[in-house]
Amino acid sequence: MYAVLKTGGKQYKALLDDTLKVEKLKGEVDEPVVFEKVLMVAGDDDKVIIGQPFIKSASVRGHIVKQAKDKKVIVFKHKRRKNYRIKKGHRQFFTQVKIDSIDVQ
Repeated sequence: MYAVLKTGGKQYKALLDDTLKVEKLKGEVDEPVVFEKVLMVAGDDDKVIIGQPFIKSASVRGHIVKQAKDKKVIVFKHKRRKNYRIKKGHRQFFTQVKIDSIDVQ
């Protein structure tokens, strides 16, 4: 069984006992997280439920494994022959979530 959920402006495919790396969520390590914006649920028996846009009776539950920063991304801008060069770095915060259950009523 798997579900497609939306959080942080992105969509993720969530399998049971899978670990997702999502945009930063509020909460501490081992705190429970519930995702209510579920777009699609597919069962083991080839039964697929698609929301319009979300499934009202579905939710994905998990718990926070880690709060951290991602690898550094280098942003380099330049204009040729103008002596214009800017180098910046950025590290995005993320939350690692382990999926515990996919609930559909």
